[in-house]
Amino acid sequence: MSTLLKELATAPLWALLLAVFVVPALEASTLLGLVVPGETAVLIAGVLAHEGRVPLVAVMAAAVLGAITGDSVGYAVGARLGPALFSRISGRAARRLGAAQAFVRRFGGLAVVLGRWAAFLRTLVPSIAGASGLPYRRFVAFNVAGATLWGVGVAGAGYLLGAAYGRAEGALGLTGTLGALVLVVGALLVTHYLSRRAEARLGRDESSDGDGAPSGEA
Repeated sequence: MSTLLKELATAPLWALLLAVFVVPALEASTLLGLVVPGETAVLIAGVLAHEGRVPLVAVMAAAVLGAITGDSVGYAVGARLGPALFSRISGRAARRLGAAQAFVRRFGGLAVVLGRWAAFLRTLVPSIAGASGLPYRRFVAFNVAGATLWGVGVAGAGYLLGAAYGRAEGALGLTGTLGALVLVVGALLVTHYLSRRAEARLGRDESSDGDGAPSGEA
């Protein structure tokens, strides 16, 4: 295991799990996800789970609960403030907002599940859903489903990254921080690339569709 992961592994179990909970929770509730993707803490914790430093089930549970909490707060803020919440957004953030709004119009409540896999959608969709008047009961169902799939999937991916790193370290003699960083950063770059592709495609679709009516909720 790399020096970095060894240092992280020395943190108390409760602190690691708190980080896994807090980072996803802040994504949608504070729009932190536009700057720091929630996958970061979950992936690293998944790698540590492979090393036996933290239970994988606990990582998954913390990630899922954090995601549910953050999206619930984001929905509540959107429902309370309505469209006024986004009135001061401009520049690139406004373009992202427009793409996310188009995504919600197209998929309705299902956007809460599908949007989990693109960082900017994961950050904006809950607030947009609340501002759009999506019934809370429907939102909760989609929120729990999306958060569960995302939390289990990302933590599991981190676990597999840890396994891949362990095999590479044994076969090639890789040591130090670089090997683990390459795996985690690589995974984050792939996620960022896919998120940007989704953003660009939604932006093109929004331009071609204009201000068309919502397609209905899922």
